[in-house]
Amino acid sequence: MFNYMTDNLMEKITSLCKRRGFIFQSSEIYGGLSNSWDYGPLGVELKRNVKNAWWKAVVQRRDDMVGLDAAILMHPKTWEASGHTGSFADILVDCKKCKRRFRKDKIGDTCPDCGSKDFTEGRAFNLMLKTYLGPVEDASALSYLRPETAQGIFVNFTNVLNTARKKLPFGIAQIGKSFRNEVTPGNFTFRTREFEQMEIEYFVDPKDADKFYNYWVEERFNWYLNLGISKKNLRKREHEKDELAHYAKFCTDVEYNFPFGWSELEGIANRADFDLRQHAQFSGQKLTVPDLKENDGYPYIIEPSGGVDRSVLAFLVDAYFEEEVKGETRAVLKLHSDLAPVKVAVLPLLKKNDKIVELAHKIKEDLQKCMVSVYDDTAAIGKLYRRQDEVGTPLCVTVDVQSLEDKQVTVRDRDTMKQDRISVDKLKDYIFNKLYK
Repeated sequence: MFNYMTDNLMEKITSLCKRRGFIFQSSEIYGGLSNSWDYGPLGVELKRNVKNAWWKAVVQRRDDMVGLDAAILMHPKTWEASGHTGSFADILVDCKKCKRRFRKDKIGDTCPDCGSKDFTEGRAFNLMLKTYLGPVEDASALSYLRPETAQGIFVNFTNVLNTARKKLPFGIAQIGKSFRNEVTPGNFTFRTREFEQMEIEYFVDPKDADKFYNYWVEERFNWYLNLGISKKNLRKREHEKDELAHYAKFCTDVEYNFPFGWSELEGIANRADFDLRQHAQFSGQKLTVPDLKENDGYPYIIEPSGGVDRSVLAFLVDAYFEEEVKGETRAVLKLHSDLAPVKVAVLPLLKKNDKIVELAHKIKEDLQKCMVSVYDDTAAIGKLYRRQDEVGTPLCVTVDVQSLEDKQVTVRDRDTMKQDRISVDKLKDYIFNKLYK
């Protein structure tokens, strides 16, 4: 029987990520950089697969969406127009007893570390990371690392409208890095100062805004379900009025039940026409839709905005199971086949038999032309299976002595551990049917 909640689940995920090459501490040889993470050989494949699954779902398989890749560095006026330079700040307080610093809205009246109720006055800290463009560090060269990808879409609105020739409703999608000087980062990769966003700005006729807002809430919620997230660990939470950003009419979070509690994976907001009006005012450029007669030509904007790193963490946590097999604990990542870093592992039963090894390599090389496949002969077959289970590989192909005679191999399923004997010439079709049915 599979068990979802295991003891010390977060610790087990963190350990697995380092041990198997998913995620490493950044700059570890120098003692590490707090709350910064590097994706290893398997992690980079998983992260790429998450982004590819999102891109296919929201761009490549739709006629009403186009993509964009805007620069991280933008004109400083961008952040004035968006309101980030004036209001993008957290109110922080310092505990006078233990000297720790906290967001005022997160701690109430008591220090979570030492229990003291004696705090400094709240002070506003801007969350944007500053940098300077050019060799001279003065006010004229001041710039920022973008705190969100959305503004790159808004400032390119007219460019996309003119070149893609889209009619309302239509969207612009982007995946990219963002940076926020978070005061309380933590929970592994959940909250970091450098992170990656998957973001859509969907432009609609204002009279249709409610309809498309509800549509995107359901669409984004179902995306996680379709990629294997358990429904019991996923929920929608609508923001109260006092939670809403100043520009938002409505916002709903898709939340996941992490080991540290329910937390946001993605937010879907109705941003109204705030952004395009602001950039039009600050730039002096026209950012309207010619055939939209209402609202001075300004469309409303529905924004689904999700975190790549948070999604990767949720998929890892949700996929992790332990079960007892023949008196031993088997750890397995039941990742959806679209997300699994490796699709097939080809394993020779006897690594000292040259003919078996040769056939195994040939099978791996053939599979590798159309999917990520690996060859491994560094342990006994049982240990090789466990290794592939732990990194989420859906299928293992075992080449044995009999394979040399009957030209068949054994295909083992990760989740059921069921084994089928398949002819080598039908192997690729069999695997495709298993992985992409």
